[in-house]
Amino acid sequence: MDRKLNLVRFVSVDRMMRIVGRHGIERVLTDLAACVEADFRRWEVFDKTARVASHSHDGVIELMPTSDGRHYAFKYVNGHPLNTRDGRQTVTAFGVWADVATGYPLLLSEMTILTALRTAATSAMAARHLAPRGARTMALIGNGAQSEFQALAFKAVLGVDRLRLYDTDPAASVRCAHNLADFGFDIAICRSPDEAVLGAQIVTTATADKANATILTDNMVGAGIHINAVGGDCPGKTELHADILRRSDIFVEYPPQTRIEGEIQQLAADHPVTELWRVVTGQAEGRREARQITLFDSVGFAIEDFSALRWLAWEAARTGEYDELDLLADPDEPRDLFGMLLRAGAGPAVAPQRPREVCETR
Repeated sequence: MDRKLNLVRFVSVDRMMRIVGRHGIERVLTDLAACVEADFRRWEVFDKTARVASHSHDGVIELMPTSDGRHYAFKYVNGHPLNTRDGRQTVTAFGVWADVATGYPLLLSEMTILTALRTAATSAMAARHLAPRGARTMALIGNGAQSEFQALAFKAVLGVDRLRLYDTDPAASVRCAHNLADFGFDIAICRSPDEAVLGAQIVTTATADKANATILTDNMVGAGIHINAVGGDCPGKTELHADILRRSDIFVEYPPQTRIEGEIQQLAADHPVTELWRVVTGQAEGRREARQITLFDSVGFAIEDFSALRWLAWEAARTGEYDELDLLADPDEPRDLFGMLLRAGAGPAVAPQRPREVCETR
C-alpha cells in the first residue's frame, strides 16, 4: 500500500506551461473543448450551484464547486479590473481535484492559465453548435488577457482565420496582433467597435470593466451573427444593449447564475433562455436558420472547471509534469494527530509563557 498519503500532486505555472508546450496551444484548446462537451453531455449527474461570490468595491472573489459523485472540484478565482494598473492580473485562480470516496485531494493546480484555456475552449464549443456554418471572420472586442486564447480556440475548433480587433487601448490590439502573427490569421486592427463588427459572422466581447457598459449597440448587430459575450460575469456588469438581447436566441450555462451575472440580468426574470447542455445533447435546437441571431451569454460555470481539472489530472499523471506537496497530515495512527506533533518536538514548554497579543485587526 502506498503510504505517501501526505503528498498531493501540484501543477505550478511552470509545469502548466510545459504541458501546453508539449502539444501546442491549439491542440490543448481542442482537447479541452472535447472534455467540456463530454461533461455537458452528462450535465444532469453533476451537483450544480451558483458560485459563491464575495463582492467589494474593487472586484470579486469567488468559489466554484461541483461534483459528479466520483470526483469533486472547486476553483478559487478573483476578478479585479484595476489590478493591471500595478502590474497584477485581472483574473487569477487555483483549483483542487479530489476523490469523493475519501475526501482526499488528488491535485492542486494553478488555474490562471487553465481558466483562460477552458473559457476559450467553452466559447468555441458553444459556437460549434450556434455559429453560422462555415464562419471564418470574428470581431474580437476587448483585446486583454483572454483575447488570444479566444482567437486560437475559434481557429482550432471552427476554422476561424480572419480577425477584426478593437480595444479602447490601441496598444492592446497591437499586442494581440503581434502575439497572433505566426498563427495563420488575417488580422485587421479597427478604430471602433462598428468597424470591427463590419463583415464579421462571429462577435466576441471580452472586456473587463466592472460596470454596466454598452460595447455593442442594437444597430451594430445584423441578421445571422453569433455573439459570444464573455466579459459580463458579475452583477452590474454588462456589455450588450438590452435591445440586442430581445432580438437574439439566448443560450446560457446555468440560468440561476447567469440571471444574476450575465447579460440577461438586464431582462425580466422569466425571459426565455436555452441551457447549452440541452443543445449539446440534442434536446433543444441551437442555430435553426441563416438569419437567426444567437447569443452565448457566457459567465463561466464550475462544470467547465471540473472538465479542465479532469483533463489536467490525466495529463499531469501521463507526462509526470507535477511536483508533490507535503499537504496532508499523515500520522502513523490516524487517530493520534496530537502524538504526531509531540514526536515532532512540539511538547510542553519549559516554563509557562505569557499570552502574546496576536490576531489583531489592523
